[in-house]
Amino acid sequence: MKRTKIKELLATAPTGQSVTVNGWIRSFRNSQFLSLNDGSTLQNLQAVVELNALDESTQKRLTTGACISVDGELIASLGKGQAVEVKVKSLEILGDCDPEAYPLQLKNRPSLEYLREIAHLRSRTNTFGAVMRVRHAMAFAVHKFFNDRGFSYIHTPIITGSDAEGAGAMFRVTTLDQANPPRDEQGHVNHKEDFFGRETNLTVSGQLEGETYALALGEIYTFGPTFRAENSNTTRHLAEFWMIEPEMAFYELKDNMQLAQDFLQYLVRYALDNCADDLEFLNKRALEEEQAKPQDQRSELSLLERLKFVAENDFQRLSYTEAIDVLKNSNPNKKKKFQYLIDSWGVDLQSEHERYLVEKHFKKPVILFDYPANIKSFYMRQNDDGKTVAAMDVLFPGIGEIIGGSQREERYDRILKRVNELNLPEKDLWWYLDLRKFGSAPHSGFGLGFERLILFVTGMTNIRDVIPFPRYPGNAEF
Repeated sequence: MKRTKIKELLATAPTGQSVTVNGWIRSFRNSQFLSLNDGSTLQNLQAVVELNALDESTQKRLTTGACISVDGELIASLGKGQAVEVKVKSLEILGDCDPEAYPLQLKNRPSLEYLREIAHLRSRTNTFGAVMRVRHAMAFAVHKFFNDRGFSYIHTPIITGSDAEGAGAMFRVTTLDQANPPRDEQGHVNHKEDFFGRETNLTVSGQLEGETYALALGEIYTFGPTFRAENSNTTRHLAEFWMIEPEMAFYELKDNMQLAQDFLQYLVRYALDNCADDLEFLNKRALEEEQAKPQDQRSELSLLERLKFVAENDFQRLSYTEAIDVLKNSNPNKKKKFQYLIDSWGVDLQSEHERYLVEKHFKKPVILFDYPANIKSFYMRQNDDGKTVAAMDVLFPGIGEIIGGSQREERYDRILKRVNELNLPEKDLWWYLDLRKFGSAPHSGFGLGFERLILFVTGMTNIRDVIPFPRYPGNAEF
């Protein structure tokens, strides 16, 4: 294939060598200067056409959005802001673009809300090109981090009969006739006649299945789609999103917390080292958005400053109990500025509390641990105080909780008691309980919502803008 990517050409010394470049037209000025982009980089490549070299009908087809192939010479550019350009020898139009109908014209700057309505085209904008290149880099870095540490990548099921932890409403999977389903003698829907012979749903987490392999292979991770059928129309929730869930045998809570910090710092450093152009663009974009906010709502650090700060500093660690004391005595709580006031130990922390700890009090990422047992899941290891569990959450500026995890309860009698206390279906969890019967071991794990990571790294403010095709209540377009 003769084509050379624009990213490579921009880094090539020009000697008049012959090149072929394909891409989409961003602009065509003075019937001579074509600005091309092929998605390999944020930067455009200028292709210069000799005056009167093209007939009028061809010139009219060189519109914004049209796809072309250019053969020419790579030469030094005399223009500002570019080291090289292509002197066009021949040009072929691969795909026309009607300028009257194309919604991404240079003269317009469509809103992010409008771009969600044309998600099939928004990837051609600078913003979404940058976000998706960063997303790719982060996905690669996830696999590299775990591979380099000897973890095994395990594919956990997307269709499952488990709801993992009661983490949220589930999407049901069935082949039964919904208008007239078969029923049993009691009049209930007879799922024995369904495809899998039982009720099934789309997974909310691969954790429980992941634990089975951690207790055989030692250290594993999953990285796949998860689904929550919650009617949450917020900037932080999706119905379909990607989760990274490592599970590690022989890790206690402190080991789990350290791995979470190492993981996040590795990812942020990887982005800084490998996505410089895109992050610089997104940094400028975020600064423009900040300028539109009231002074008291603006972030003290720019996007790049936040990334560097996270990469270079240890996270603050404190217990849930210590966090409650900080929040109870905080000015927002005393002056009743929190929407949810902190008045007693045992309450579940809200995003406003998490962000206060990170952004106002400690001014760094925070790891909270040892949460009240009654607000956490059944599988978390019970502490000796009888009221807390070995849970931990990592809190980030602008995001709140970005990682949630725990040391898992490895003692059969303790976890069985907890299952019964919460009236969980023991018959559905028999295989999970079996792990505590046959060679149980201390083990830990956590979950990182991939889109929340991308929100932080890119500085975007709505989670619907960091996944190619967002799924949320009322929207399954594309």
